[in-house]
Amino acid sequence: MTAPVNPFKAQLASGQRSIGLWMSLCDPYLAEVVARAGFDWVLIDGEHAPNDLAAIVRQLQVLEPHVAPVVRLPMNEPWLIKQVLDAGVQSLLAPMVNTAEQARALVRAMRYPPDGIRGVGYHAGRASRFNAVPDYAVTANAQMCLVVQIESAEGFSNIEEILAVEGVDAAFVGPSDLAADMGYLHDPNGAEMQARVAEALGRIKAAGKPAGIIDGPDEAIERHFASGAQFVAVGADIVLFAQMLRDLSAKWKGRIA
Repeated sequence: MTAPVNPFKAQLASGQRSIGLWMSLCDPYLAEVVARAGFDWVLIDGEHAPNDLAAIVRQLQVLEPHVAPVVRLPMNEPWLIKQVLDAGVQSLLAPMVNTAEQARALVRAMRYPPDGIRGVGYHAGRASRFNAVPDYAVTANAQMCLVVQIESAEGFSNIEEILAVEGVDAAFVGPSDLAADMGYLHDPNGAEMQARVAEALGRIKAAGKPAGIIDGPDEAIERHFASGAQFVAVGADIVLFAQMLRDLSAKWKGRIA
């Protein structure tokens, strides 16, 4: 019996376009609503949302039967990567990957020796179905999926070198941080940044790796797909929820005034 097949990695390998949703609400009940909504994949955000390890696990438990989960950690630390992998995470979005050296360190953190430095403690974790997968240790490496996030001028300059690292499966453009680092914090959607983002997506695709990004407006999402994106987060749960509530409140206040 081998490690479970990683559905997100299989999606990327298929070459087919896919859509996902960013998750920041940190609640398993709401996560199940998202899981049943029809997205191809979802991203549990541990960088800009208060998702700790326990919250991530609770959401994985309801997501996994319905949709492919990806997790973004707040930092690329081996000890933290080890914890979430043992908890059953197979796909990581690593923030702020700026060099090939950093990418190689991430690959090693996600793999057992001799290919990496991941500690062997799967026996008590969800990853091995609590030691019900006898061949987990020797088959797990093949199911790990690393998506590096390109969100700085340095990372932008090093796209090809980063993607040449064996074990890097895809790259995800972080448009907001990229704009901020390039001096466009107050104009992240201007023509200059649109051109930079399109270039990044095109270069990732040209390097033979799937390109991803997050956005909201329809025209922006369509532009990203046209520029070479293969997997796009088409919204964020907390943003959609907050806007819906504001719209509902404003509608009825306007009607009863």
